[in-house]
Amino acid sequence: MSGRFTWAKPSELKARGIIGMNQRNGSYIARYNNRKYYPRVDDKFITKELAVEFGIRVPELYGVIRQQHQVRGLAELLKPHDSFVIKPSMGSAGKGILVITGREGDEFIKPSGSRIALNDIRRHISNTLSGLYSLGGRNDKAMIEYAIAFDTCFDGFSFQGVPDVRVIVFQGYPVMAMMRLSTKASDGKANLHQGAVGVGIDIVTGKARSAVQWGQRVTEHPDTGRNLHELEVPHWDEIIELSARCYEMTELGYLGADIVIDRNLGPQILELNARPGLAIQVANNTGLLPRLQCIEGLSRRERMLRSPSDRVAFARKQFAEQPG
Repeated sequence: MSGRFTWAKPSELKARGIIGMNQRNGSYIARYNNRKYYPRVDDKFITKELAVEFGIRVPELYGVIRQQHQVRGLAELLKPHDSFVIKPSMGSAGKGILVITGREGDEFIKPSGSRIALNDIRRHISNTLSGLYSLGGRNDKAMIEYAIAFDTCFDGFSFQGVPDVRVIVFQGYPVMAMMRLSTKASDGKANLHQGAVGVGIDIVTGKARSAVQWGQRVTEHPDTGRNLHELEVPHWDEIIELSARCYEMTELGYLGADIVIDRNLGPQILELNARPGLAIQVANNTGLLPRLQCIEGLSRRERMLRSPSDRVAFARKQFAEQPG
């Protein structure tokens, strides 16, 4: 897991099986994702409803605010909860997510320890409803849900935030995974664009392969100094099968499944993405293309006859690698 990121020629990237945005969009997203199913993942409220229908665990929904006049009732809605997450139903890239981990009197406490007043939360929700954080600036809903309880197995691997696992699922087969670890730079959010660390995870073992932050190779967490090579994701068998089951739920052929681990409730689907980013290749130091082509090489009959557990077993056999 040592060394620094260096630029490579297009021919070198192609030889390593690195897929670019244009190829991802044209050959995989446009080809395998029917646009009529996009709302199943673009609207997190719909995703949550579908997940419940399919028996897939998701964080409990405390309430939904759809209209500005409902903001006045926020204090009553939050009264039973000391911790919670507020997120835009149609947000992207982690924008507009507000995490509250505790409260003292009329003040609410964020993961960083900073405090926020109820009126500030009301203002945040009003901005959410107006579309400030949503895809295309459309009017949105504010979802208030259970805040995932940090599992102590990740002590030192994440800073002031809950890490999550991103799995790329193609035609129902998990093909690549990484864990996203929050940092001081990312303000406690597991978002690579905001400075979180991406750790490539071996599909077979759930163990770390390599890691990056801001596109640069790293070996230690920048804030805690924890050796990232020691990271091993618990509940890995359950996580990888959970990701595969999202294919039947969404009917999307190319998607990203974001999964968190609650210390009391175990793995939960946090959200799904019809346009997952490509940094997962950098985190794994491995290209996606050979894996996608492997699945494409299967006959339609072979793909249709496999259950989620069968697809997971196939992927683990095909994509077994030595840890990087």
